[in-house]
Amino acid sequence: MEKPFERIYQFDLADKLESEKNLTDEEFAAVLLCDAPGFDEYLAEKARAVREKYYGKAVYMRGLIEFTNICKNNCYYCGIRRDNANTERYRLSEEQILSCCDIGYELGFRTFVLQGGEDPYYTDELIVSIVSAIKGRYPDCAVTLSIGEREKESYQKFFDAGADRYLLRHETADKSHYEMLHPAELSFDHRMQCLKDLKDIGYQVGCGMMVGSPYQTTEHLVKDLRFLQEFKPEMVGIGPFIPHHDTQYADYAAGTVEMTVRLLSIIRLLLPDVLLPATTALGTIDPRGREKGILAGANVVMPNLSPSDVRGKYLLYDNKICTGDEAAECIRCMAMRISSVGYETVVDRGDHVSFSME
Repeated sequence: MEKPFERIYQFDLADKLESEKNLTDEEFAAVLLCDAPGFDEYLAEKARAVREKYYGKAVYMRGLIEFTNICKNNCYYCGIRRDNANTERYRLSEEQILSCCDIGYELGFRTFVLQGGEDPYYTDELIVSIVSAIKGRYPDCAVTLSIGEREKESYQKFFDAGADRYLLRHETADKSHYEMLHPAELSFDHRMQCLKDLKDIGYQVGCGMMVGSPYQTTEHLVKDLRFLQEFKPEMVGIGPFIPHHDTQYADYAAGTVEMTVRLLSIIRLLLPDVLLPATTALGTIDPRGREKGILAGANVVMPNLSPSDVRGKYLLYDNKICTGDEAAECIRCMAMRISSVGYETVVDRGDHVSFSME
């Protein structure tokens, strides 16, 4: 049975994380495993205070365009993996992507996130053309790419064409765990090299991990937190693992909203000025998941600008929400949800504060 002094110790660790932005590995584990009543709200309250110090009440909206669900990889957990023959595949043309941006710009968006599987059809030259076209049409907008692993030369081309940010989840900072989730053709070392290359080039870089993925341990999560602390990304995208019925992990338990929300608070205290999304996956496992994420220190949401006729085809996991909404409907719904917990959505670029204050 947990003794009262142990509860006090764990609450003290939240205070220490807030003040020192660091804990020992053992202390991180104690925070992750704490089951004391009121602990999560105590941690979230501290996280909210820190995010408001840096960002006020603003929650930044990014316009998400899921432009291809074709992928050359075969990640064991992913619904759009190469060998899933039951997925109806699609690609958006440059003109369709620009049309999504047109709609988004009219709705007020000043950041577009181009996300897709690792689809060889989109060569370096085509990505450069798309990025250049968006920046030419909307020079006041930020362009974020989330298209997986490429070589440094490719990343440099995209940056030179005007891409501002790049999102590449590391998924797990433990090599052996990474190899449990991916086939041998994918390399943990190459994933980490990609992240280093992106930062060296000058991108605002986002990484992140799945919460509750198969075989994940507390030690793995501690290693993830240590990696985030050392890498210092401008954005951290975390979300619960949600199984997809056409993968080998179909029968594994999903990650929990409780651990995901706790990790959002921990990351906010560890990296006070980071951009931290409340993800669609979080909203999928809990009807109020995104609101809970915002109250735990998150400050970014990503409404979907993809054409409504393809949204239901970009299914990385089962039961994904918002697959049938029109863009304007998504935004209205999101704004109301954020307002209901005392925050306000904004659609400007919302750069990481270290960049916007230079």
